[in-house]
Amino acid sequence: MKARGLVFDLFGDYLGDRGGEVRLRSLIALMDCFGVPEPTVRVVVARLRKEGWLGSRRDGRETTYLLTDSAARQLEVGRSRIFHRSNEPWDGQWHMVIYSVPETERALREQLRRKLCWLGFGPLSSSVWLSPHDRISDVKASFADRPVIRMDTFKARSGSADVEREMAARSWCLGSLNRDYAEMLAKYRPQLSRYRAGELHGKAALVERVQLVHDYRAFPHRDPDLPAQLLPDGWAGRAAHEVFLEAHELLREPAEAYVDTLLLGRRASEPRVAELDAS
Repeated sequence: MKARGLVFDLFGDYLGDRGGEVRLRSLIALMDCFGVPEPTVRVVVARLRKEGWLGSRRDGRETTYLLTDSAARQLEVGRSRIFHRSNEPWDGQWHMVIYSVPETERALREQLRRKLCWLGFGPLSSSVWLSPHDRISDVKASFADRPVIRMDTFKARSGSADVEREMAARSWCLGSLNRDYAEMLAKYRPQLSRYRAGELHGKAALVERVQLVHDYRAFPHRDPDLPAQLLPDGWAGRAAHEVFLEAHELLREPAEAYVDTLLLGRRASEPRVAELDAS
């Protein structure tokens, strides 16, 4: 886990629900749980501030860092992709984007491809991308101010279940994705009994939960969330998602209690409810 990614994971899962801000010394204490030294934390937050992800303010002699509005929106979109899967039946309709970008705009072409991937489109060919989900309006809105991109969009049906699965297999690397899902399952499914028994506490629970999110968060970038009829036999993605959600919830209470301990400077043995009653 890299320091930059850790900052986003902590804001996304913990700090966002606590006002979306954190004192620098508290963030240093949180990052220390993962072996990130103080100088590295200071460098990372300074870079994130320069890039527009974080804002800052002075509270007396302390510095507080907070998410910018755009960063908060992007984190929310990312969390939605991580924690939610589509369960709606597929109407059999493909949504297709055919684009043309001048050779002089290679960086823009790569930006368009990354956006298409993020929205769940896959390349049927180099400039023909498709998705079973209707997200064409999202693509158009993202590049409305880039007239150099020529974009044509269509809706189409293949008329054959075999052809549909073959198109899906050509457009996404489902085999390697499925193997990685199986590895995720093999790693975390055996741990569920420990999580259910409440064996992890304090720092151990926090580190385990953040590692869980780190291990899983790359999948939404790769997984187009295809309907069941387009998936190969033995698909492990749904089971991996269910294990992820259960593990994440089981570790919530001990992980969040430890975060509160670090943020509020409370003794680790002091229960969170005592503070709530006192207030």
